[in-house]
Amino acid sequence: MKAQEAPKQSFLEKFKEIQVALTFRDVMIVPGRSEVEPSEVDVRTRVTRTHRLNLPFVSSPMDTVTESEMAIAVARWGGLGVIHRNCSVEEQVEMTKRVKRAEALIIRDVITVKPDDTVGQALALMKKHDISGLPVVEKTRLVGIVTGRDVRFAEENLLVKQVMTKNIIKAQEGISIDEAQKLLHDHKIEKLPIVNETGELSGLITFKDILLRGKYPEAARDENGQLLCAAAVSPFDLDRAKKLDEFADILVTDVAHFHNDNVFRATKKLLSEVSADVIVGNIGTYKAAEDAIAELEEVSGFRVGIGSGSICTTSEVTKAGSPTLFATAQVSDAVAKYGADIPIIADGGIRTPGDAAIALVAGASAVMIGNLFARCRESPGTLITIGGRYYKQYRGMGSITARAKRYSIDRYSMPAKGVPEGVEGWVPYKGEVSIVLEELTSGLRASMGYAGASNIQELWTKAQLAALSPSGAEEARPHDILLPSETQEKV
Repeated sequence: MKAQEAPKQSFLEKFKEIQVALTFRDVMIVPGRSEVEPSEVDVRTRVTRTHRLNLPFVSSPMDTVTESEMAIAVARWGGLGVIHRNCSVEEQVEMTKRVKRAEALIIRDVITVKPDDTVGQALALMKKHDISGLPVVEKTRLVGIVTGRDVRFAEENLLVKQVMTKNIIKAQEGISIDEAQKLLHDHKIEKLPIVNETGELSGLITFKDILLRGKYPEAARDENGQLLCAAAVSPFDLDRAKKLDEFADILVTDVAHFHNDNVFRATKKLLSEVSADVIVGNIGTYKAAEDAIAELEEVSGFRVGIGSGSICTTSEVTKAGSPTLFATAQVSDAVAKYGADIPIIADGGIRTPGDAAIALVAGASAVMIGNLFARCRESPGTLITIGGRYYKQYRGMGSITARAKRYSIDRYSMPAKGVPEGVEGWVPYKGEVSIVLEELTSGLRASMGYAGASNIQELWTKAQLAALSPSGAEEARPHDILLPSETQEKV
């Protein structure tokens, strides 16, 4: 029998060269001299090479966290939602389109009817898309408009051309928002069709969208004034990616371990066939970032962290992982060394604004959150009552029930897939996502104030971290006092 070849590195050396994978609970920010008050701190950031956010918070692409309602709400407050992919292509595309239609300076993807459609068909479209009026288009030419008032009491077998308004108030391409608002006000109408020089419908301005723009001035928007939207994709599902590419601003590869030859090959092909910015991940090491920078030139962002999510059991089951803080520092060093202009999203384990601040100190541009957003009204998880308190459903995408839908089963590599890599349960209900975002933003600004940083770029260079001993971690929390919450639990 042939003798086994001796390894280049002895087994004992593996222990001598072991790295310390610190987590958010292991460190804290050392206060520094500050010239800025928390209220003056600028938390604007980049999430990809070309897209900016007014808040550095991204909702995770999980089926109990981000569908269209969450993505709309988070974008309105300045962050970004990533639509999950544990559904059919058609469902994910429709959710993405719903975000892009939620508000805009000019709606380009206009829902229309034809003159020979029935009133019943028009009503069905209004109900499906939750809109109150439809331009009537013959071929590409605008010939009328039909509103809820026109069809509310009309017989459903009547034709649209029999009930539509033919004398249309419309505007030419290039009209300013102020001019559009005056037209809407003067004629007491809610929708203003936009036509080109030949009378073809090219867009729509609504009074509701103008009002919403004033209500959410810090919303994350694209160049057309529509809310930013991202969608999760598998590198191996090019058809889904190409269909989403028509509507999503950003595509996010949804792979638990991106540093894989097959994944790299599939992603290289995907990058060559889509126009949206592509964020790749998850990665967790310097080498993974180095290889991605060298081999995937069109990458627009890194999603970083393996096994840190509150519902992820990957590290426990497989004893493999890269805690988000450790992973972020690793990837940040690679990006800096190669001068790569690639923003980093720290994904997993964010429980407090302080955790978000520490992730940013380690080089992240934004943080991705699941647990905190799953608690909100806008998340798709089921709301239940337990012991007189409200909770929302929350599950990992590697959990048994999430995998049962099978649309995103390939997020986790197939060989070990007799083993679930996530759990499911319930998290306390919080209310509107705006409450969570306000708490995260206020806490982050306070953390940055302690560090003496007026913006995220300064946080990268000015902030210092200190390691916490177990005793220090205990002392950093409230202690030697009986809290009201603990009293209730004992009663």
